Amino acid sequence: MTGDRSDSDGSGGIGSESESGGASRVPTGSGTPYAPHTDAEVAAMLETIGVEREADLFDIPGPVAFDGELDIPARSERAVREELSRTFARNDDLVEFLGRGHYAHYVPSVVDHLADRSEFLTSYTQYQPEIAQGFLQALFEYQSILVELTGLGVANCSMYDAATALAEAATLADRTRSADGNVVLVPDHLREGKRAVLEGYCDGASLAVESYPMDDGIADVDALAERLGEDVVMVYAENPTVRGCIEERLAAIGDLAADDDALFVLGSDVLALSVLREPASVGADVVVGDAGALGLPVADGMGLGLFACREAFLRQVPGRLVGASEDAAGDRAYTLTLQTREQHIRKQRATSNICTNQAWVALRAAMHATHLGPDGLVDLANRCVRDAGRLAERIDDLTGYKAPVHDRHHFREFAIRCDQPAPALANDLEAEGFAVHAIDDHLLQACVTDENARAMDGLVAALEEVA
Repeated sequence: MTGDRSDSDGSGGIGSESESGGASRVPTGSGTPYAPHTDAEVAAMLETIGVEREADLFDIPGPVAFDGELDIPARSERAVREELSRTFARNDDLVEFLGRGHYAHYVPSVVDHLADRSEFLTSYTQYQPEIAQGFLQALFEYQSILVELTGLGVANCSMYDAATALAEAATLADRTRSADGNVVLVPDHLREGKRAVLEGYCDGASLAVESYPMDDGIADVDALAERLGEDVVMVYAENPTVRGCIEERLAAIGDLAADDDALFVLGSDVLALSVLREPASVGADVVVGDAGALGLPVADGMGLGLFACREAFLRQVPGRLVGASEDAAGDRAYTLTLQTREQHIRKQRATSNICTNQAWVALRAAMHATHLGPDGLVDLANRCVRDAGRLAERIDDLTGYKAPVHDRHHFREFAIRCDQPAPALANDLEAEGFAVHAIDDHLLQACVTDENARAMDGLVAALEEVA
């Protein structure tokens, strides 16, 4: 996103470097939009701090300091485009049937056209509501969509991604649970990257992450019941699970968590929530997950996290909340109501240090969901169920494969047992132009959405060929 304060005005200034490798300063007495201080004001500030020049505020090693030359030869626009085209052509031309947290759905062109308006692209955090009513209203609608899908009373207006949303839920549980305890329970089938982020957050909060077993793709509720106790602060479950299975005993998990005064956190995504059972009805205290399934092309990394919770945790929500109020004329107006971040309140009272503004990404998700409407969301979600079932059935008919591995309902993706080693098959499929996950020695995983459903015939043929 644009809109972050620049370190340079483009002609020198604070971000330029002297020959000695330190930061030098080009006089800005006339002021710029980003560095409005006069020479006298800068001199006064340096004197107050106790340094002679701005370079003394920085310690930039010589080998990485800017020496005034970028060594990028000047070329025409056409030449640059041709070189980039050659570079991009080196990418593998693969049809991706990948999932496990990153999902590609068709993004309507109206989302690109509206989101690319300059007032959205140049937006930073909406600190001045009097000039950001349109964007604030869009974020309010995004929050409202999440509240309606989850049945919970509060949703914030953006998180980094699903992994950090889960980690923030763990620290919220640590702050709000009355009994002593430091254990966060997660499914044994949890994506490695998501668990790594959770463990990073928990390490700083002196929390321990432990796993509970899975049974045929979903939670082993009996084993979970045996593990629960006073030392557990949070129980996390996913619906769908990382293998695409629909979790069948969510209410039982919620009851177990409540019996031991542990927070029940449910992971899902904004599209799946349109057809799955409402999280509030199964006792979920917090819902986290991926909202970037809508509004974004798949990036296999960048995402948009969702975070919704019960109203009891209103003042413990990380990030920001947009609220609706009235202005002096009595008209409806929007503003950032709560911002419990380190930038805004005393550090010891902050709920998180989230600072990157994901608002533009949340805007795109809201636009996509609004474009689809309730019926369109449900239709798209139902297609994810039907196409996954049809693809699994066709693969199961092939010699050397069993699909789906788990005797469950699936959403988008499913595991495939194969007679041959899965990593070797995945490599062979890549040579045929298809990308799937190898999740175990003899397990593949495939994900089908409206973006790659047209290539199901080709994937089935390729599977038959490589077997």
